[in-house]
Amino acid sequence: MKKAMFAALAALFALSAPVAAEDHEKPEWSIAIHGGAGTLDPDRMTPERRAAYEAALQEALDAGAKVLAEGGSAMEAVKAAILPMEDSPLFNAGKGAVFTWDGRNELDASIMDGRDRSAGAVTGVTTIRNPILLADTVRTESEHVFLMGEGAEQFAVEQGIETAPPEYFATEARRKSLERMKSEELSALDVDTKFGTVGAVALDQDGNLAAGTSTGGMTGKRWGRIGDTPVIGAGTYADNRSCAVSATGWGEYFIRVGVAMNICLRLAYGQQIVSAGDPEGEKDHSFIAQGIADAVMAEVKQLGGDGGVILVTPEGHAIFSFNTTGMYRGRADSSGMSEVAIFGGDVEAGASNTPDH
Repeated sequence: MKKAMFAALAALFALSAPVAAEDHEKPEWSIAIHGGAGTLDPDRMTPERRAAYEAALQEALDAGAKVLAEGGSAMEAVKAAILPMEDSPLFNAGKGAVFTWDGRNELDASIMDGRDRSAGAVTGVTTIRNPILLADTVRTESEHVFLMGEGAEQFAVEQGIETAPPEYFATEARRKSLERMKSEELSALDVDTKFGTVGAVALDQDGNLAAGTSTGGMTGKRWGRIGDTPVIGAGTYADNRSCAVSATGWGEYFIRVGVAMNICLRLAYGQQIVSAGDPEGEKDHSFIAQGIADAVMAEVKQLGGDGGVILVTPEGHAIFSFNTTGMYRGRADSSGMSEVAIFGGDVEAGASNTPDH
């Protein structure tokens, strides 16, 4: 009976031969972060630049882990992890965001609480130092989920959210990318070798999940283009019953697949099937979560999109899946695990890089 159940599950979700993880005691808390995915080549990255990225990832990971270790909420941990990445010029979020075609830095962010599925999102803001904080304030201090542009900035002023002048967000490297795109008539994908969106997902000691994502979008974006980051269900989703997900990649495809919510819904159903066929709980649910994440990312790839996801399950499994050559990422939990990685070859248990799908 069990074999039939697992065979049916594999067929249902089109799992791509995931590797089952060993059984572990459920961690008291867990967190995963990302700083973007894309075409990353270790031979073209200097040791100094790699060290800078690893240090920035570790700083963000440590900030979120500290909140969780001290008994803080998953929501607070997600914000704590994202803030230093928004403040770093290394990532395409907050300071260091890419330029639009018109030479502006337009910022998007979203956040979601797995306890009650409350959510907040903002898009096209240009003066908000930390968009993730504004997204959370939309969640907690308004009856809305999604605010845009001038209206979102007006709301931010009324709520006392810290602002910054346009020059704060501008960096020379991002400006040169826009100039190269225009002068050589390139596409955004030619100059954005990686999607520098940042995000975090967390499980706290009370068993609650949360997810958040922040970005500057794509270089040279026009006509008010909006990607997946501020779209609840595409770039961000959290539900205590299934998982918390944050995505990074080519937003148009992530929206079409509904990546974040798609993973959570498949996982919720997959857990029901596994529980029915394995009532004694002998099966490690990380096997199912990894397979589902890989399957959804394979679907994105099949449509023509690139990128990756991070997710945390109610059991505390922190999982990565990406269909690119690399993803800036990290994870930590109460067992003492703390690790960061960049390239697809930096293989860790519970992570999958499936660029050929």
